[in-house]
Order: sequence, then structure tokens, then C-alpha cells
Amino acid sequence: MTANKGLSSRAIIGRFFKRLEAAEGASWVGALSMLFQSDQESETYKWLGQAPAMREWIGGRHAKGLRENGITIENKLFESTMEIPVDWMRRDKTGQIMVRVDEMVDRTVTHWASLLSTLIANAESAVCYDGQYFFDTDHVEGKSGQQSNDITVDISAVPANVHGTATAPSVEEMREMILRGASQILGFKDDVGEPMNELARAFHVQVPTAWWSTAAAAIKNPVVGAGETNVMTNLEGYNFGLSVNPRLTWTDKLSIYRTDGSAAPFIRQEEKPVDVSAVAEGSELEFNERKHHYGVEALRNVGYGYWQHACLVQAT
Repeated sequence: MTANKGLSSRAIIGRFFKRLEAAEGASWVGALSMLFQSDQESETYKWLGQAPAMREWIGGRHAKGLRENGITIENKLFESTMEIPVDWMRRDKTGQIMVRVDEMVDRTVTHWASLLSTLIANAESAVCYDGQYFFDTDHVEGKSGQQSNDITVDISAVPANVHGTATAPSVEEMREMILRGASQILGFKDDVGEPMNELARAFHVQVPTAWWSTAAAAIKNPVVGAGETNVMTNLEGYNFGLSVNPRLTWTDKLSIYRTDGSAAPFIRQEEKPVDVSAVAEGSELEFNERKHHYGVEALRNVGYGYWQHACLVQAT
């Protein structure tokens, strides 16, 4: 059987990679995660933790090694397979087929966002490198003291022209939640009691869909409430990005992250990048079932990085 020349497997795979190169994933993926290449079944990250601070030279150098423990991320094989009837090609259903190819690319592009969203959604009950939950109230390392990146804000105590509720805060209350989260990150200390985020200037706020417009107003509107100047638009040297994550089911929470550090809150790990293969012209599948299969696969996974660059804020 011979498919329409314009819709050969080579043409379809070429279309896939052309769109894949042009497509952009969710902007927050790169901002909140760091990508590492892998060449084995799993990778262990023992560097997570704090680099040593400068100290007075007394009694020689004091070298600080890597952690004995760490976090191990195992690569997993992910796939997506599309089936196209041969008769569609024979009848030159080009437009319909290319729509499906484009949708398959879009699903591939958003895969990282899907994996990271699962990490974020489970972060209050999933362990990170220090043995605590990623979002937790009692992180301790060395002389840091007990630190929380899982905080609550009583919005009823926030000065506001109009008060909302825990599931529908006002713009002023949303602004207070964002600033409290950023303040929490700025205050974190390392294992010798030194501030570890004092150079932080760039933050990213992530909210569920229902909070998008309110969060946007809290960050971007120059005036809020009853004509009050919005301090967030005048924080010299500080920058706040915003994304809505429709995969989050939160109703009373937002998360905020530091995005200008050398490390990031999450890790993306990739052993094999996206590849496309086909069972098409001249195959047994075509002969027996009059179908073609186009499959996408990748070896990758995600894991928790620096909890110190993240904070979950819940309205109460």
C-alpha cells in the first residue's frame, strides 16, 4: 500500500520535529527547575545543601564535603503513540492528520509541566534531600534553627479596603500572602546560621486558575484598594513573575519560588531526549490492520531540589 506522498511517515515525523523546535513549554518550567543530563539508570544528587560561608582563617582551612545522604532520581521511560488509518492518508485527510500531529507535539511539550506539577501538588507529603517533606514547618540543618517553608496568613488581619475569604482573597490580601512568602524565603539560614537567600531579587508566584486575576492585580496593578499605591510595583530591585497552573487543585494556597539562584527548587533529569519512531509504510501493521503508528518516547524524571527556594502560603 502506498500512502499519499505528502503524508509519508518521513513527512509526519518532520512536521513533528519542526513544531517541537518552535514550541515553547510553560515558561515557569525553566524558571523553577534545573535540567541535568543523565547517562545511567538513576542519578544521586549529594551536592544539595549549603556551600560553606567565608570564615576567618584560623588553624588552617576547614573543608566541607558533600552530604552523606542525598536524593536519587530514577529515570523513567515515557511514551505516547498515535494511530492513523491508512485510508485517511489515501483520501488525503492532510488537515485532520496534521491537527493530531500538532496536538501530540503540544502534549510532549507540556510533559515537563505535568511531571513538575505532580511534585508541587504532593510536596506537603513527599520527602526531599533533608529527610523532611519539601513543604514543611520544621526544616533544620546544622545551626539554621527550625525553619518553615509552609506558612499560613490570617487574611482577616490584613488591612484591606475589601476583605475576601480564604478561597477568594482580595487583592490586598493576595499581595500580603505573596510578600509574606517572599519574606520567608529571604530569611532562610544555612547550616552555620548565615542567610542563604540575601541576594535573592527574582521570585515567581504560582497560583491555581481561580486566583489568576487577583494575583495579577496584586503584582502588577499600580493602584489597589481605595486608591492605595501598590508597593509591589515599587520594590526597587525586586521582580515577581506569575503563572497559573491549571493542574493544581488548591483552593486556598499559592506557592512562591526564588528564581535567580544558582540552584532551583526542582530538578529535571533527562537520559534520552524526545524521539519519534514509526511503524508505517511496508510494515506488518499496515498490511494486517491498515494502520500506521507514530510513537514518541523519552527517558526522564523529576525530583525535589532546594526547599529553601520555595514557600507554600495558605490563606486562613
